[in-house]
Amino acid sequence: MSDKKRSRYPLEFKESSAKLALESSNPVTQTAKELGIHPVTLHSWIKKFYPNKSTQPVSKDSLQDENHQLKRENARLKQERDILKKAAAYFAREE
Repeated sequence: MSDKKRSRYPLEFKESSAKLALESSNPVTQTAKELGIHPVTLHSWIKKFYPNKSTQPVSKDSLQDENHQLKRENARLKQERDILKKAAAYFAREE
């Protein structure tokens, strides 16, 4: 007989682990390692709690599109921040 005991995880842990694996930018196997569980176990929890979600890698084109969009948004936000800094400095001098 084996001395290995099966671990029982609370339902909340299973569900939150599956959600974390899906929302994380890390691979599922790395998330499983960080949580101290076997990757196959985490994959089964994902299938159980989020059957319509995919853990397949995203295509390179979609990542490039998203990166381009985020760079444009970042540039716009920097521009807005600079305008607000100048306005704050202007109003601080008027006293």
